[in-house]
Amino acid sequence: MQDEVFMRMALREARKGLGRTSPNPCVGAVVVKNGRVLGKGWHRAAGLPHAEVEAVRDAEHNGHSVRGATLYVTLEPCSTWGRTPPCAGLIVEKGIRHVVAGATDPNPRHRGKGLHWLKKMGVRVTDGVLERECLNLNRGWNHWIVNRTPWVIAKCGMTLDGKIATAQQESKWITGAGARQEAQRLRSRVDAILVGINTVLADDPSLTVRLPGYHGKQPWRVALDAKGRIPLKSRLVQGNEDGRTWIFVSKNTSQRRVRQLLEQGIKVSRVNERNGRLNVAAVLKGLGDAGIVNLLVEGGGGVLGSFLDEQCIHEVCLFVAPMILGGKGSVKAFGGKGVLKWSESAKISECQVFKIKKDLIVKGFI
Repeated sequence: MQDEVFMRMALREARKGLGRTSPNPCVGAVVVKNGRVLGKGWHRAAGLPHAEVEAVRDAEHNGHSVRGATLYVTLEPCSTWGRTPPCAGLIVEKGIRHVVAGATDPNPRHRGKGLHWLKKMGVRVTDGVLERECLNLNRGWNHWIVNRTPWVIAKCGMTLDGKIATAQQESKWITGAGARQEAQRLRSRVDAILVGINTVLADDPSLTVRLPGYHGKQPWRVALDAKGRIPLKSRLVQGNEDGRTWIFVSKNTSQRRVRQLLEQGIKVSRVNERNGRLNVAAVLKGLGDAGIVNLLVEGGGGVLGSFLDEQCIHEVCLFVAPMILGGKGSVKAFGGKGVLKWSESAKISECQVFKIKKDLIVKGFI
């Protein structure tokens, strides 16, 4: 029970890094001696000290020696050099006698090596404490570090009958202000936001995080635009001061159009088409290679449908307004080919439903 108490404290520290640490995981650590917390820390960004280092520094800053202490950490301490020195070495150097880890590193090249080395050096090791919670904290990173493609979250605002726009492409606003604020918080925790060209042409979105007091890094703004139709006066192009707009086009898009986008500082990638649409797998590979760990796909219906058809969605976050639109011409949240049998449908696990004023938020995993 004591181990769980301190691990939950480490998890609270780790959550402070949500949306900040990519392409590193969120990690929290707590140093404890004789039941007393000496120091706490969390990993703030790639290239900055890891959580274990922050916790030890915090303890020492408070005038405590960590020799003989227990270190609680949500993820197995690293044992190899990356942007920073290995934390396992620091643990031994400082004389920490016991390490309690929540989850082991999912990377097959590193899995268990840090814990094994610590044991070899005489440090007592306990692992698997609140393992599920620790793993769930970094679902996206766990997927990316093994597959090198992003964890894909499908998000849309929709009516009770699954529509995202009228036949005249009117889509603002389906959900209320509270739900839209929650959607902004979701944006703040991902590395990139992706839409299709039809959404760009209809809504001219900025795809930025607009939360009061938000000072974090803006996610990449990604558009799938097979024919290179994005207007040069669109917000995605004109709002590219930070150089984080990325357009995927087909290999048939004219070089002149690509050059125009490049002149605006836009990152442009050519990929093959499949069934009349850009190859989703190729797009995800390009994003993953660039260190995009968590990808938010916001639509429209054709893009969401193509990701669903290709079985590339891992998580859903649906904002549902209490209204019914109806009509054959209205736009479905998920287009694409769909399936012909119930048994082939995408099953949602760990489904949760929340309410914000009149709107519902439905979350789950595929």
